[in-house]
Parts: sequence; C-alpha cells; structure tokens
Amino acid sequence: MTLDAELIEEIKKWSAKLDGALSMARAQSEQGKGMFFNIKAYRRDSEHFLKQGYLIKSFECLIWAWSLLDIGKELKQLE
Repeated sequence: MTLDAELIEEIKKWSAKLDGALSMARAQSEQGKGMFFNIKAYRRDSEHFLKQGYLIKSFECLIWAWSLLDIGKELKQLE
C-alpha cells in the first residue's frame, strides 16, 4: 500500500469518527457555538482538501477540528 493510500484511509477513518463525535456534541455557551462552528469549518475544509488531493492539509484540518473539540470539552464549552 502506498503512503498516499494509507493517508487516505486514515483521513476517512478519522473523518467518520469526528462526524460521530460531532453528532453527539452540544454547545454549552455562545463561545461553545463559535467553537462548534469552527470545528465544522475545519471538517469541511478537510473534505475539500481531500477532494483536491492535498492529503496533508486534509489531515491537518482534522487534527485542528479534534483539538478544538477536545479543548471545548475541557473548558466545558462543549458537551
């Protein structure tokens, strides 16, 4: 399996996990709503970059989305 193929598999796997986590997440404040908006934006950007063949950028967007989700939960802005 090529490196690109492996990266595409990882992007798809983590995108699906993120989608599942987002379906259960809820904003707890206005700040949480802003964080949720940005998480979804990074998720959309990841999909865009994947379609364009920019695999590293796509994966980076997922990392940022997960980071914001974790931070939002830690700060109790997201549930």
